[in-house]
Amino acid sequence: MTVFFTADTHFGDHRTINIQKRPFGSVAEMDAVLIARWNAVVAPGDIVWHLGDVARRPADVPPLLDRLHGTKHLLRGNNDPDAAAAAPGWASVGSYAELELGGHRLVLCHYPFRSWNGQHKRALNLHGHSHGRLKPMPRQFDVGVDVHGFAPVTLTQLLA
Repeated sequence: MTVFFTADTHFGDHRTINIQKRPFGSVAEMDAVLIARWNAVVAPGDIVWHLGDVARRPADVPPLLDRLHGTKHLLRGNNDPDAAAAAPGWASVGSYAELELGGHRLVLCHYPFRSWNGQHKRALNLHGHSHGRLKPMPRQFDVGVDVHGFAPVTLTQLLA
């Protein structure tokens, strides 16, 4: 079992193609690539922490979760309404999480922090929201799809 992180998929959102200058000709193409790249790296028994901004329309979330491999946890972003968070298929839903993984303390949230719990003890902050446009701080990582080839990433990949 591998643990992955991702954010800012914005499935079904044509605005994201334009605003973030994503290299897709249509929403259907973007969604197909996001699903294919997710499933190419995530196995059914893996865990994925999605750090927010899943999809434009909450009604699209249940069928998307059915198509995406792994046990999926959501940390809500600014574009995740109650209906998206309530969709069947999430193993958990929250706004913030702290976990230990591979000897590292992780602080997870959709939003990047200027400071975070355990920062002075080498804890890492994983976030989304900024689509790669925010200058990173030491031990802070944007896990959004725009930064990582439109696929979820592992902690090992982030630290490399």
